Amino acid sequence: MPPTPALIFDLDGTLADTAPDLLGATNAVLAAQGRALLDLGHLRHMVGFGAKALIAQAMEASGAPVTESQMPPLVDIFIAHYTAHIADNSRLFPGVAETLARLKAGGARLAVLTNKPQGLTDLLLPELALDGIFSAVYGAGRKAYTKPDPRIFHDVVEDCGGGQAVMIGDSITDLNTARAAGAPCILMSYGFTPVPARELGADLVLDNFAQLPDALREMNLL
Repeated sequence: MPPTPALIFDLDGTLADTAPDLLGATNAVLAAQGRALLDLGHLRHMVGFGAKALIAQAMEASGAPVTESQMPPLVDIFIAHYTAHIADNSRLFPGVAETLARLKAGGARLAVLTNKPQGLTDLLLPELALDGIFSAVYGAGRKAYTKPDPRIFHDVVEDCGGGQAVMIGDSITDLNTARAAGAPCILMSYGFTPVPARELGADLVLDNFAQLPDALREMNLL
């Protein structure tokens, strides 16, 4: 019998609400540059494309864009602050812990595929009590490419034992990754995206993470 499809999860905006701590790190960068600080309403639409993209969007929103040559010290400020405060206010979304445990107990193959830097991902997961849940964890920097490049999706699936897989995320980045890899995609409606998830064209959109097992069965993916 072939293995059940691998379930490949995005992290920020899908499994965990990390926006408050990302906001703190982003505002540390802005404060260092004498810029006006952002609120959560602004930030939630900027997450999901990596730290550099987040900083670039925040700098532009607070005044003037930043050049590529100006970026490295800003990234250093962001990483230092975020590392020190990575889980001060970050929490799993409702139903995530219980649902992941249920899926794993049922034999599902679980993995994380995020554009959060690998080191920060490895630091955050234990803080959220998610260490040991996933067969593979891929963050930015583990490979030379990131989402939405389909190669990173195929890499994590292969690391889980190969076969069919589904991308479970919250944004256009996750959807584009799945489409490029020829995989189905389920999006969560509560995540971090400037365009509502229901308007992106995913195979299925869920409002609650606890709905995932039933949805997977309905799609013949579990």
